[in-house]
Amino acid sequence: MTASSPRARYLMIGGFLGAGKTTAVGRLARHLHEEGRRVGLITNDQSIGLVDTALLRGQGWTVEEIAGGCFCCRFASLHEAASKLTEEIRPEVFLAEPVGSCTDLVATVSYPLRRIYGDDFMIAPLSVLIDPARAERVLGLSTMGRAFSEKVVYVYRKQLEEADAIVINKIERLDEVRRLALRARLADEYPRARVFEVSAKEGDGLETWFEWLLSAEGSTGPTMDLDYDTYAEGEALLGWVNATWAVSSSRPFNANELLVKLTAMMQARCREGELEIAHLKMTLDAPDAGGQLSVVSVVDGDEAPDLRESLLDEVSGGSLIVNLRAEGDPEALRTIATEVVASATEGAGLEARSEHVEFFRPGRPVPTHRDVLSEEVGR
Repeated sequence: MTASSPRARYLMIGGFLGAGKTTAVGRLARHLHEEGRRVGLITNDQSIGLVDTALLRGQGWTVEEIAGGCFCCRFASLHEAASKLTEEIRPEVFLAEPVGSCTDLVATVSYPLRRIYGDDFMIAPLSVLIDPARAERVLGLSTMGRAFSEKVVYVYRKQLEEADAIVINKIERLDEVRRLALRARLADEYPRARVFEVSAKEGDGLETWFEWLLSAEGSTGPTMDLDYDTYAEGEALLGWVNATWAVSSSRPFNANELLVKLTAMMQARCREGELEIAHLKMTLDAPDAGGQLSVVSVVDGDEAPDLRESLLDEVSGGSLIVNLRAEGDPEALRTIATEVVASATEGAGLEARSEHVEFFRPGRPVPTHRDVLSEEVGR
């Protein structure tokens, strides 16, 4: 990037694990493309092998993936990713999707970007997406389902506190009474944030949110107070598994049915082990499917598997990626993932060859920069 280049808009879409960020990012990228704007996407994870990256690339987008830590801890990598995208396609808008367990993004990413690279970027407001069922439990509107522990909820609530906009996603799952109650509770507890209601999956409500997001400026207010010890302990309660298998068969098989079966089996095992799922997402990328993917996702142990993308034809094999995040021991989660894949594929007459398995708890966040502001500053 050079000082003489037009400034690109930098836009982060955050939110807790399973909120639907990747679907929203894909929708916004398509919206911008249809308007004739060049778009560069940046995904982020604690490890390699990210379903989100595979999904977005499968949709035809140019994507850079930052692994090994949150944007805040990999700030130099974030700028390098943006520079690489600039060399390749010169984006007018960067869409960045941070790790779902990350918070303090305004102080550690937005403010430093504005201060250090203000000649390159116009910083858009931070949107935080929420899954309504999880938000109802966190905000005390529902007692259905298992709840996360207090320190994980601390991270969740801090994400909402720093948001310029809270976006209630998946509104197709809410009746009017629940929708109005959730909106009212959010407005009462987080009055600074604008509240939008959308269905990233169905497309409802997106235009109003996109219009605001692409015209408004990001926060300039005081830095949010954050106890980094509690934040680190909350993140560390979450087990992380990223794994990849090469799946093959001597005869064509239905990848959609396989993913749904794998999901249901992993959910059952997590329930048995009292491991609360934050997000389970998997994809199968089949070379003989013409660039199509099969993608399934759930955000708790009881939700029916959501087949978000599906292959139209049977396939002979492909790359299976599993991302499992849950409150619990990561080694137990790895055991569940590997044993379920072995059992389900063998039972279906398939061969699954392990290519990558990584399991861990996120390390303590150590931001590269943290701009502490005590009062609102000029843009």
